[in-house]
Amino acid sequence: MDILFSQIALNQGLTFLAWATGIVVIVIAVYLIKLLIDLRELAQNLNETSIILNTELKPTLKELNETLHSVNSIVKNTDQGVDNFKSAVEKTFGKTKILSESIFGGLIKGFTTIFNLFAKK
Repeated sequence: MDILFSQIALNQGLTFLAWATGIVVIVIAVYLIKLLIDLRELAQNLNETSIILNTELKPTLKELNETLHSVNSIVKNTDQGVDNFKSAVEKTFGKTKILSESIFGGLIKGFTTIFNLFAKK
């Protein structure tokens, strides 16, 4: 009788294990199917996003490139203008320096001459 009772208990335990394993496999299969559906939707969304980026990004990059070329030409023109202004200022200050040196030299010579005249008396 003990053998029969242990045989029945073993059969019931194996039956419970089989049912539990089946339920776990079904639950995992449902989650895997849900995961595959979500991954398919994600792939579709990524495809749509890449198409949108491809169609929108190319014109934007083209406009940005044109803008950068325009800014570059403006900077080059401004650089030439600054160089022209710099050379004009250097010429002006060079002439002013020569003029001021000659005026200052003349003033010093005049003051020394006047000082010498007063010093002799």
